[in-house]
Amino acid sequence: MIVTPRFVFLHLHKSGGTFVNAGLMQHIAGARQLGYHLPRSMLPAQYAALPLLGLVRNPWSYYVSWYSFQRSRPRPNALFQALSNGGALDFAGTIRNMLNLERDTALLDRVLAALPAAYINQGLNLPSVALAPIRGSGLGFYSFLYRYLYGPDVTAVRLARMEQLRAEVPPLLESAGEPVTSALRDYMSTAPALNTSEHAPHRQLYDAELAQLVAERDRLVIERHGYSF
Repeated sequence: MIVTPRFVFLHLHKSGGTFVNAGLMQHIAGARQLGYHLPRSMLPAQYAALPLLGLVRNPWSYYVSWYSFQRSRPRPNALFQALSNGGALDFAGTIRNMLNLERDTALLDRVLAALPAAYINQGLNLPSVALAPIRGSGLGFYSFLYRYLYGPDVTAVRLARMEQLRAEVPPLLESAGEPVTSALRDYMSTAPALNTSEHAPHRQLYDAELAQLVAERDRLVIERHGYSF
């Protein structure tokens, strides 16, 4: 998370946060980073009264981005290794496991055993104790992360959509009382994207069954933010 004198920016995994983090750190006086991908529940008490800001992404797009990024790495993370059966499963098989994690007891136990026991402030930074509550939640992985990061009362967090990040973040900052300088506005408009991966448009990677499974498991995010396949 990024703490500034006027607001807190919470960094949801693979939803444009790396790009926004860099802009805030470069262009807002007094901005500082606290941990990495830490949830709202870990915000120090002295910042609790500040406005909370964040980003959200189309869940169908999220899973494609996550899979493509991990598949391209020389050493994919422990979550990918467990969900993909050591890289043996394709996109559909891996993401189906990810979406069914909340109800597949044996798979979840293997994933939890593979994750770190504590926060490590790099990568996904999701220790086993943080993921364990997904069990029986009825949520897809992205919706679980969304609720975990922003809290159950997510309406208290002001969110911009990653798909419209360049246009929506400046007014989001202004809504929290942060003057948007010309330098920050230029950054949001023209700076190159960060932490991206190459992949086909997300619609090309889903069959009808898997697309429907995302619709069911990630209904929380899809309905709240008006996303569609």
